Amino acid sequence: MGFDQARANRIFLPGTYAGGVPYELFRELRTAAPVCWVEEPPVGDWPAGPGYWAVLRHADVKHVLRTPELFSSNLGATQIRDPDSAADLAFARTMMLNQDPPDHARLRRIVAAAFTPRALRELADGIEARAARLVAAVRPLGETDLVPLAADLPVWTLARIMGVPEQDRQLLVDWSNRVIGYQDADHADFSTADPSRLTALGRAASAHRPTTRTTPDGRPVNPRSRAALADMFAYAHALAEHPPPGSIVARMREAGLSTAEFETMFFLFAVAGNETLRNGLPGGLHTLLTHPGQHRLLLSRPELTASAVEEMLRHWPPVLDFRRTATRDVELGGRMLRRGDKVVVHHASANRDETVFPDPDRFDVTRSPNDHVSFGHGPHFCLGAQLARLQMTAMLRHLLTGLPGLELAPGAAPRRLVSNFQNGLKDLPVRWRTERRRPSCGGVPAPGAAGAGEVQQV
Repeated sequence: MGFDQARANRIFLPGTYAGGVPYELFRELRTAAPVCWVEEPPVGDWPAGPGYWAVLRHADVKHVLRTPELFSSNLGATQIRDPDSAADLAFARTMMLNQDPPDHARLRRIVAAAFTPRALRELADGIEARAARLVAAVRPLGETDLVPLAADLPVWTLARIMGVPEQDRQLLVDWSNRVIGYQDADHADFSTADPSRLTALGRAASAHRPTTRTTPDGRPVNPRSRAALADMFAYAHALAEHPPPGSIVARMREAGLSTAEFETMFFLFAVAGNETLRNGLPGGLHTLLTHPGQHRLLLSRPELTASAVEEMLRHWPPVLDFRRTATRDVELGGRMLRRGDKVVVHHASANRDETVFPDPDRFDVTRSPNDHVSFGHGPHFCLGAQLARLQMTAMLRHLLTGLPGLELAPGAAPRRLVSNFQNGLKDLPVRWRTERRRPSCGGVPAPGAAGAGEVQQV
């Protein structure tokens, strides 16, 4: 099949992903035009853009991500949507995610201490205990929505790292919803934090939440702009006045960051810090539960948990794409890109590249090697990748061993997030058996088999 511009444009449209990631279209494009031009028509309040080069093959995606001297994170930031003004761009460019070396390395070193092996070991017991409590709390119910259940663990973990009081944790969820889910009406303006349960700091900061979605000159407010997140930044500054000792906010304050660098670093932790697991775990579990043979295999061979987590991340990448900007005229995939062009790498396509992954559409918990790019590649490889793996592993283990016969709830179709950036589910109804658990002697029987209530700790 030859290149079809109208079909290629579909990979930009947020509504496309409400029906699922267009893997078949990605496959067609990898064959016909692995680096192809994609147009950006207006979408709702999102104005039309100049278009961009979509990069779809695994090798090309990794090349773009590891060569910031050719493909900059800083020139135009890393979202497909261009900032609305020069001031918005200047603010966005102070974020670590939107920096190129050497400034990127300077900012990364400041927060890297939160993700060292020692720091992760100190978090591990708490994460394990939290996952166990979450599963134990729902076990008698026989059914639940796995999305909020899965979202609790990364928010709880981040609150500990940042020093956010327990009463204010739900603010992290709300800020994340507004930034990540702004293309979806169910998330864009929805608030879940109960003001009566917030700390005085949380209530004071919430008073700064914008009450209008338009600028003084009548333009729609970019949901990722500083003006749209005034309440989050008010909270960040108030927390930094008396940060809990040892918290990442205390470390950020001690590092002498500029005001903009501090605000965007807080933004990065509060929002990006929980989205990988919040999207990856429900999506990975949905994949596992819709592949009963692999589900049975994992139950019978718990030593495959680590490779199962990697395959979940490959098969359901939490982040669909990231943007770079060409720093000079450069050839890529047989196409000539011009200086200043937007270049968007599509992780979801790279993770199904048939030249790297045999039978790439097959979900295989034994897959090895598994060179997925769900955590990126190069200088911006996800700083929290090991923390995300730690949390995914803990939740997966407790869900599979603690909820016997876990399966998708019949007749309840999970709803996907409307987003061309985050690969998320808005809900994932599941059910399991609630009969009394009996000690196990050996492996874990297959779902639905006689004796499936017997489970074994992994």
